[in-house]
Amino acid sequence: MSEHQPLVNQQKLWKTFLIFLLPLIATNILQNLSGTINTVFVGQMLGVHAIAAVAVFFPILFCLMAFVIGLSAGATVLVGQAWGAKNVEKVRCVVGSTLFMTLIGGTLIALLGVIFTKYILQALGTAPDVLHLSVPYVQWMLAGSPLLFIYIIYTSILRGVGDSTTPLIASAMTIGTGLIITPVLILGKFGFPKLGIIAPAIATIIGFLIALIFLYFYLNKTNHPLRPDLALIKHIRHQPELSKIILRLGIPTGIQMMTTSIAGLVIVGLVNRYGADATAAYGAVNQVLNYIQFPALSISIAASIFAAQAIGAGKSELLNKVTRTALGMNIAITGTLVTLAYLFSKYLMALFITDPQVVALGQQLLFIVLWSILFFGASAIFASIMRASGTVTVPMIINIVAILFIEVPFAYLFSEWWGLKGIWYAYALAFVSLCILQGLYYQFFWKKKTVTALI
Repeated sequence: MSEHQPLVNQQKLWKTFLIFLLPLIATNILQNLSGTINTVFVGQMLGVHAIAAVAVFFPILFCLMAFVIGLSAGATVLVGQAWGAKNVEKVRCVVGSTLFMTLIGGTLIALLGVIFTKYILQALGTAPDVLHLSVPYVQWMLAGSPLLFIYIIYTSILRGVGDSTTPLIASAMTIGTGLIITPVLILGKFGFPKLGIIAPAIATIIGFLIALIFLYFYLNKTNHPLRPDLALIKHIRHQPELSKIILRLGIPTGIQMMTTSIAGLVIVGLVNRYGADATAAYGAVNQVLNYIQFPALSISIAASIFAAQAIGAGKSELLNKVTRTALGMNIAITGTLVTLAYLFSKYLMALFITDPQVVALGQQLLFIVLWSILFFGASAIFASIMRASGTVTVPMIINIVAILFIEVPFAYLFSEWWGLKGIWYAYALAFVSLCILQGLYYQFFWKKKTVTALI
């Protein structure tokens, strides 16, 4: 956004919403795609053991991401509110406080992680024949984690002031860098040393470093309100009151992510009982669902930012309009993607699976769950609008209840009744239940509250 005006002050909300949303969706899809391509590089060039060594890092990464995404969620709400109020000084205070916590947390994680990598991996039950590959890879990834954290925080905060285009450019740079450097370092081409398993980790670190350097010069050159100049840098310090609010808003998001992750591991264990074909179908179905869920989640992130800016501007009467616009976008965009996935399900499954029987199984499972992504998207929108006002605990509890008391137990029950298909019926039931519960709380409790800015 070149004019850097609060989003809610602009006419035709749906149009502004869509312009903001499209780069956000593109960023999320690019990041998912880069992960898929990176895995292909490692698998093709370094073999199965290398894939296993990299995969071991995923649970660790998810814990780290829960910490940083929680922080960014809290910060983005406060930045949005301050920006809606046109108070640039408050925006800088929030950014400074968040960056301070990120630097402290990131440095501690990097130091402790590098020292205790081997013990962490052994505790996770890493196979001995993979451990020697996993240790150096994970050490490098953890050493570079402060750069990843700062990158995620800064791009999230940029969205808080209505700029979703700059994060897309930065994301394209990190991904492009990774795609060029990873194979070069794995194979040791153009005079570079042959680095093997640590190549993708070093390529990732270089990618984030290049993106942060780009952000520094680009934001200063374009006179961006969030340019990292002296006025902003002097706010990078401990600000206890702000830190408390950021953590109060962010910790529930982190807890929610952890719960989802643990439930996912339980479901995988359940799927694995049905054999390799079932696991392959599960992986392929999840890949397709991810590409539909990302746009749905992007709509909820955009809704949260628009709502936060409306609250900051003292225009809480606009919240209903933001909610309606987001729900309409969910039906239009997510609905279109769901329809396309139904129509082309066979070809989508064939992208990931070659065995015709497993393709047919994947199609059946996809058909069961696809429609319920619309409900998942709506529930995320209700939760994000409430989060923008500082209401985070009840939406988090509702989410955890849907996972721990509906999704997981019903996956076990339905799989007893209907076999493998039952697990996907449980997913659909959980998404629909989550939407109904969040919608009821939003309509009958949250809407009766007086909404005021948090800072």
